[in-house]
Amino acid sequence: MDIATVIGLVFGTGILLSAIILGGSALMFVNVPSILIVLGGTFATAFIRFSMVDVINSIKVALNAFFVKLSIPHDVIQEIVNLANIARKNGLIVLEQQHIEDNFLKKAIMYCVDGHEAEFIEEVLKKEVHLTVERHEIGQGVFKGMGDAAPAFGMIGTLVGLVQMLATMDDPASIGPSMAVALLTTLYGAILANLFFLPLADKLMLRSQEEERNRKLIIEGVLGILKGLNPRVMEEFLETFLPPKERGNNEEKK
Repeated sequence: MDIATVIGLVFGTGILLSAIILGGSALMFVNVPSILIVLGGTFATAFIRFSMVDVINSIKVALNAFFVKLSIPHDVIQEIVNLANIARKNGLIVLEQQHIEDNFLKKAIMYCVDGHEAEFIEEVLKKEVHLTVERHEIGQGVFKGMGDAAPAFGMIGTLVGLVQMLATMDDPASIGPSMAVALLTTLYGAILANLFFLPLADKLMLRSQEEERNRKLIIEGVLGILKGLNPRVMEEFLETFLPPKERGNNEEKK
């Protein structure tokens, strides 16, 4: 589970609720027509702009921001180097018996064990990475679209409330509820966009970039195993995928 995402959502929601409760009655911030306008309009726009399958899949993709734990790049490098040492000593066929945590790495190693050419393996794996990135981009697009639509429908709700208020100026009792719709829809739209939809889209983009980096690292490592690269040289090469502060101290190793 991604703790940062959970902390951000819980902390942000908690701050808003605390401010509302401390400022007076929380019930005054609950308005069903405003909720219907913002939520209904936002999801309606999502279904218009995207297919139903894309919207449903985007929810599944969003769960990745919470529950999917990506492999740590440094651990992946060490696993690849270990596999390279085993393959160099005992041959590729022995790798079939090794326990491999990362599913993408396991698939790549099985291609090697099955005797496929390096060009074929590289093409297939890069194609899978490309298609995965495309699926993630669609999910990001759905949440970005909802983040754009929520404030827009907040403004629409504000206009609806103002029209209702101006049309019933002769009835003082109706001015309050109409003004509530006018103001709360803008508030709901801003909260949904800036606390949920847009941050989730950014987090999905970040997770997609991390996953793409891991898979490119794996592809280079597996191709290195096929070429019979020295494991130490391979480790130094794969560590170029890491930030400088996360790389091993090669001088100390020497």
